[in-house]
Amino acid sequence: MSLPHGRRSFISAVASLAGLAAVRVSGDQQPRQPSAAPSSGFDTAWLDRMKGKHKQLYDLGGLALADDPRPLRFTRNFLDTFRDEYHLEFPDINTAVGISGPAFPMNASDRLWAKYKLGERSKIIDPMTKQPAVRNIFYDDGSNVSMKAIQARGGVFWQCNVALGVVAQQLATAFQMTLADVRADLVAGLNPGVHLMPSHVMALGLAQERGFTYMKP
Repeated sequence: MSLPHGRRSFISAVASLAGLAAVRVSGDQQPRQPSAAPSSGFDTAWLDRMKGKHKQLYDLGGLALADDPRPLRFTRNFLDTFRDEYHLEFPDINTAVGISGPAFPMNASDRLWAKYKLGERSKIIDPMTKQPAVRNIFYDDGSNVSMKAIQARGGVFWQCNVALGVVAQQLATAFQMTLADVRADLVAGLNPGVHLMPSHVMALGLAQERGFTYMKP
């Protein structure tokens, strides 16, 4: 049966709208795809491996290490209390420690501390010698609040690449070296397991998107 032209146009328009609605619903039901991998060579894959029910990050970005000799005590307490109260440990419990700015020496190896006099520059005193530290006193002091102890319990440490560039510039000027050489030396001298991230603020955002709660000690 032939329909009037106006009625055929109306029916065609309704059908088109229904088709668009169906496409939209179908698209909404698609699972969210993981973020594209960065093209700059930074390793952010560790974020997607953190699948614990309880996750907390610690923002040490602006921490002056000379003012806090035990900056990882909050991370240790988080791990201890979940272990004692809920009998949960890694991988069910995840922790991440973000480092930027003046806290950079925590991520630096003993070699960097000695070569660039990081203890003297940051006014960090070695409790054993009572002199400016020429070793990383936060990495492995045999206690359960050391960086190595937290890493052994699944904790992840990151270093802000933007802040690293600032530190490299400062050290290059102080030691009359080329910026490229100093920056390459700092990257090579990061402690084992430290992840170099494009920026501190980006890493904070990515971690919270994946369910990490935030704490700034």
